[in-house]
Amino acid sequence: MLMRTDPFRDLDRLTQQFLGAARPAAMQMDAYRSGDDFIVHFDLPGINPETIDLDVERNVLNVRAERRSPAPDDAEMIVAERPTGTFTRQLFLGETLDTERIDASYDAGVLTLRIPVAEQAKPRRIEISGGDKRKQLNSS
Repeated sequence: MLMRTDPFRDLDRLTQQFLGAARPAAMQMDAYRSGDDFIVHFDLPGINPETIDLDVERNVLNVRAERRSPAPDDAEMIVAERPTGTFTRQLFLGETLDTERIDASYDAGVLTLRIPVAEQAKPRRIEISGGDKRKQLNSS
C-alpha cells in the first residue's frame, strides 16, 4: 500500500553532524488501513492550513507546508527553538489506492488524509458454477 523511503534522510543527518547545520525536523506521520480506507496523519503544529499544498503525480503524494515565524520582521529574537520554513514529505502510493478520491482535513495541528482502496483491489466473492449445468447441457 505504502512504500516508506526518504533518500535524503541520511544525507541530512550527515550534513547536520559535520557542518552543524540544523534543518527543521521532518513531518512525523502515522499510516494505517482501516476497513476500505488508508489513513495517514501528519503532525504539523503551528501551520496555517492555507500554506499546506498536496498533489499526486504518478502515485507519488507530495505534502508541503510552511511555518512562518510569529515575530514581526523588526523584532529581536531572544530564543528561536521552534523550526520555521518549508516542510516536505513524499509518499509512494501503491496501485491499490484510489488517488482520485483522496480526502484531506486539518485539525489541531494534524493533517489527516483518507485514501480509499481502489474498487478493483477490494476482495470480492466469485461464484462457482456446479456440475449440474454440465449434465443439463449433455442431456439436451
